[in-house]
Amino acid sequence: MHLNLSILLFFTLTLSYSQVHKKPNVLLLYMDDLRPELNSYGSKHIYSPHIDKLAKKGVQFNEAYANVAVCGASRASMLTGIYPSKDYFIDYKTRVDIEKNDIVTIPKLLKNNGYTTISNGKIYHFLDDKWDDWDEVWRPYAFDNPEGIEPIDWWQSLWKDYQTKENKELEKITGKGPAFEIANVKDSVLIDGLLTNKVIRDIKRLKNKSSPFFLTAGFISNHLPFIAPKRFWDIYDYDSIKLPLNDSPPINAPNISISYNAELIYGYSGIPKKGDLPLDLSKKLTHGYYATVSYVDHLIGKIMNTLDEEGIANNTIIVFVSDHGFNLKEHSQWGKYTSHRTSGKVPLIIYDPRNDFRTNSNSLVELVDIYPTLLALLDLDKPKHKLDGKSLVNIIRNPYHENKSHVFMKNAKGYTIKTTKYSYTEYLKLKGKRQCIDNMLFDHKNDANETVNLSNEVKYKSVVDSLSNLLHNRYQSNIYGVSN
Repeated sequence: MHLNLSILLFFTLTLSYSQVHKKPNVLLLYMDDLRPELNSYGSKHIYSPHIDKLAKKGVQFNEAYANVAVCGASRASMLTGIYPSKDYFIDYKTRVDIEKNDIVTIPKLLKNNGYTTISNGKIYHFLDDKWDDWDEVWRPYAFDNPEGIEPIDWWQSLWKDYQTKENKELEKITGKGPAFEIANVKDSVLIDGLLTNKVIRDIKRLKNKSSPFFLTAGFISNHLPFIAPKRFWDIYDYDSIKLPLNDSPPINAPNISISYNAELIYGYSGIPKKGDLPLDLSKKLTHGYYATVSYVDHLIGKIMNTLDEEGIANNTIIVFVSDHGFNLKEHSQWGKYTSHRTSGKVPLIIYDPRNDFRTNSNSLVELVDIYPTLLALLDLDKPKHKLDGKSLVNIIRNPYHENKSHVFMKNAKGYTIKTTKYSYTEYLKLKGKRQCIDNMLFDHKNDANETVNLSNEVKYKSVVDSLSNLLHNRYQSNIYGVSN
């Protein structure tokens, strides 16, 4: 009897010791196309109580930017910690295992350091990209669909989660469905509902493991088509939805800066091929986007509650981030693919339960900073490849700390330097005779909505020259390629 009690006491103490002394877990809440139009970011018309709660617990970064405004390339850049270039991380079709297979990514480094790594939902753009980075890879329907859809078919089954028979048939026959749908279904029926249930199951089974975990939740609901359960549409009054005032291209904007809404026009039915969208359609799209924000917020709340209920919230670092921003008619644009602030600016919240600061930071940061930040928070050695970002730990511990003077962004032929005051973009021709096709300069202190391009005004010549020199000198290899 005494021997049994001793054995039980030994295993209890061993388990308690391992839980207390193992490195922190990491939960990555990875959003798709989510712009920082959230209540905690000052958008009081948005209902996002759970994200707001996370922001109050952690450090919210008000000036965070993606390094490239397209999902595949942005995710590759963030997960490798290196900037996009002329030669790699170019568009949504980016594959790290083809373009930079020798790089040790965030999940691979954590896996090498004893973490259980699980990819849930959309993390890399392609399901099988860098497969060996993970102990487990899961996407709804790819593996557990009763109809046995093979992983190669994940694009249609994951992206366009239509619920009505009419929309399913339309998409099946034409390859296009509507750009939004009011789904009269339970929360758990949609892709992100299935994802959330999987993450919750993972938390419950991983909590008592002796090894820490790197667990991801890659949501897709903020991506077109805007599909959310009806009750989240009902949160917003259609008549009260306001469209942006800066709904035309900036004055003096170069033609090359305008994307012409290709993703929306060619991907979805019922969208005019030319000209502005009708007012009613514009408001309906915005309404649908807002509904997906509140839907995902609700699901995030369920995941955060599970961390609390299972007793591991105090040993789990949470990173909440989006792959890039999104235009909701700003500059006449819908989607991303532009060099404007609305395409590049993202929400970023980092919660470390060991940190005493609970506030916002206005320091400029970029998504390549996340890799070195996690290394510093987890006290892990750097990989062999050079990381382009800078750790945000000093800001997390003191949000009034300034991290850097500027950030770098790339979008197609546009290369951008963003400082605290200005955003400067050059559109470059790099094949044959290299030349600057056109440029843009915005004064964010006086024109936050980027309504007037100042690049050709004489009084801003010194600013243009200075930022152009910085762009070409500091980011030469990213612009011209390593064989420059």
